Amino acid sequence: MGETENHHHHPPPPQVAAPPAAPPSLALSRGPTWTPAEQLHQLQYCIHSNPSWRQFLFPFCWLCDKNSTCFTAQALLLAFQHYIVNLGTTVLIASNIVPLMGGTHGDKARVIQVLLFMSGINTLLQTLIGSRLPTVMGASIAYTLPLFSIINDYNDEDFASPHDRFVHSMRTIQGSMIVSSFLNIILGYGRAWGELTRFFSPIVVVPVVCLLGLGLFARGFPLLGNCVEIGLPMLILLMICQQYLKRIHSRAHLILERFALLLCIGIVWAFAAILTVSGAYNNVKPATKQSCRTDRSFLMSSAPWIKIPYPFQWGTPIFRASHVFGMLGAALVSSAESTGTFFAAARLSGATAPPAHVLSRSIGLQGIGMLFEGLFGSLVGTTASVENVGLLGLTHIGSRRVVQISTAFMIFFSIFGKFGAFFASIPLPIFAAIYCILLGIVAASGITFIQFANSNSMRNIYVLGVSLFLGLSIPQYFVTSRTFDGHGPVRTNAVWFNDILNTIFSSHATVAIIVGTLLDNTLEANHVEDRGIPWWKPFQHSKGDVRTEEFYSYPLRINEYLPSRFL
Repeated sequence: MGETENHHHHPPPPQVAAPPAAPPSLALSRGPTWTPAEQLHQLQYCIHSNPSWRQFLFPFCWLCDKNSTCFTAQALLLAFQHYIVNLGTTVLIASNIVPLMGGTHGDKARVIQVLLFMSGINTLLQTLIGSRLPTVMGASIAYTLPLFSIINDYNDEDFASPHDRFVHSMRTIQGSMIVSSFLNIILGYGRAWGELTRFFSPIVVVPVVCLLGLGLFARGFPLLGNCVEIGLPMLILLMICQQYLKRIHSRAHLILERFALLLCIGIVWAFAAILTVSGAYNNVKPATKQSCRTDRSFLMSSAPWIKIPYPFQWGTPIFRASHVFGMLGAALVSSAESTGTFFAAARLSGATAPPAHVLSRSIGLQGIGMLFEGLFGSLVGTTASVENVGLLGLTHIGSRRVVQISTAFMIFFSIFGKFGAFFASIPLPIFAAIYCILLGIVAASGITFIQFANSNSMRNIYVLGVSLFLGLSIPQYFVTSRTFDGHGPVRTNAVWFNDILNTIFSSHATVAIIVGTLLDNTLEANHVEDRGIPWWKPFQHSKGDVRTEEFYSYPLRINEYLPSRFL
């Protein structure tokens, strides 16, 4: 007691002065701190919040309780949004590649139909027996470099017509994809891909997921800038409707948060049609007409009313070793990008991080999907769509069933071509405005993984900084050094070798995986907790976390009939 009184009346000597307050105390005095959250809790429907199939069969049955609000009737519109978002990249790839191959507008329409058909099939397979995440499998731009090699080879040969050159190119693409698909099948079902992901940590996942969004910046404002008078109003209107106007009324909040995307597309698309018919683009450059006019795709006039894609529709596949090896690089890149997208999808759908065995089987199934794409004559292979994952965060709807329903739209509009061509005629700057927001959401979701590691570690800051910068800088060098005909900076006498390296190092996410994994596993950490390994390790095993079975198990007890190594 005497010591206490003495402490109050006489200040302590300097040598025994109390240490300054610790940073945590200062932080607490300034406001609350947020504990790490493995699952987002602001989602209205998470990965397994599914409506019953009874409601799906009767979507207009409004005899529902107030809380459910007959979710499945809304699920149809939500699923249609996924179809629309996926359609943009599909049309973009076909519009850029098919004319270079000598294809006509009718060929472009058929290519889009096949791409949508395979996208629907592969999405349904992945959500059922693959990753089980609400991810749409869309056309991958990683395959464009091998396609340029095929196009260049056939430009030097004589054909009876440009259409014959197009068909010959498609047959070569078929053969290359069929052979290359076995790489993903072996890596996936051989579990090699899952073993690779065991070297990941939150420090690696952050730059990979961030660059999935940031690396696609060319699909954002640069594409929007091709027609500012359409793209910019779409961008501004979507932000105002989805984020500000929803506060007007509780019912407006529900409608605009979920369906503002469709509403804004309808308004701006109608505005673009008015500009087109009023003659606003009659005396502009051809490039402006192509970007702004609603009648420049020529899909409505060239698409067939009904056309069911079937195997070998372009003819017998052509197998060339040089083109097959080039396609192998694209298969690796699509697998790497899908892996990062799966982590983002898990985050934005309320699921835990996908374990190694789930990533293995999803990549193996992606290889089987690529085999089907080669058989059916698809222009490119598929990968997990980054834009559609961003849509999960935009609408706060992470339901797996919504994505499964969207496959019905993809398959329906791929068969009934005229109906699909109507929506495919949406000007690309409108899609670019949408991607400005969706890709940003995916990039931001990657940043949230840093909460599971020590963000104050200088070692982690180094790994993150170098991985992010090189993940942006190296692909940018490879892209800017590419010639008009698709030749990258690696130019040896072996064209197949050039294609592999140019394709791999043109992918932001792939470079981030390579750099981040090497640095994170070779630089010594002061504590294993700094890397987030204690949080990460349980998700690397099928029994490591009790929620893994809940989110990633096969439906309908399929696992009882499969070998344990595939589970």
